[in-house]
Amino acid sequence: MKYPIAEKFVSINGEGTKAGELAVFIRFSKCNLNCTYCDTKWANADECDAEMLSPEQIAGYVYGTGIKNVTLTGGEPLLQKGLYAIIEMLAEQGNKVEIETNGSISIAEFCGKKHRPCFTLDYKLPGSGMESAMELGNYNYLKSDDTVKFVSGSLSDLERAVEIIEKYELTKKCSVYISPVFGSIDPADIVEFMKNKRLNGVKLQLQLHKFIWDPEERGV
Repeated sequence: MKYPIAEKFVSINGEGTKAGELAVFIRFSKCNLNCTYCDTKWANADECDAEMLSPEQIAGYVYGTGIKNVTLTGGEPLLQKGLYAIIEMLAEQGNKVEIETNGSISIAEFCGKKHRPCFTLDYKLPGSGMESAMELGNYNYLKSDDTVKFVSGSLSDLERAVEIIEKYELTKKCSVYISPVFGSIDPADIVEFMKNKRLNGVKLQLQLHKFIWDPEERGV
């Protein structure tokens, strides 16, 4: 089996618990959502010029970089059938595998596996236009090395984030981050909101790669 890879590269993790650490990024093409603020629409388009690679080719590329952190992203990586074959191969050659997922697809099938990856799940807030697609059953499978991320573009988005954090007691299960929609909300306003709501255990995170490089640049 071969998989559509929109791009592959080495950079720093721009967000999540490994922010600032080197990682190999494997970006799969295609997504089942269409968020208003999506910054990788090019990878989701039908005309995306994806490279078809086997698990062995993907693992070989990662091995050749010498980098141990691997982020499978998209698009939406959980759309790919047989994804565990890639995860297993990467894990057995000593890599730590993270999956960045939009939160609309169940992670259950991976959670009983020998090589369980860690997950960074988005919760799509109302401003994304995709909140109704969220798979809330995923919160039953969270572990301490997983993350739930809320990308917020407004104060109403932030209010909804608090509702979900509290309802599912997310800070007791995993890391919880709030990130601004780039250019839509002042991070200082998020800090004030967090102070007013006394959001203990929640972290504000800015996307490092969008400050280091042009926000539209690929492969970073």
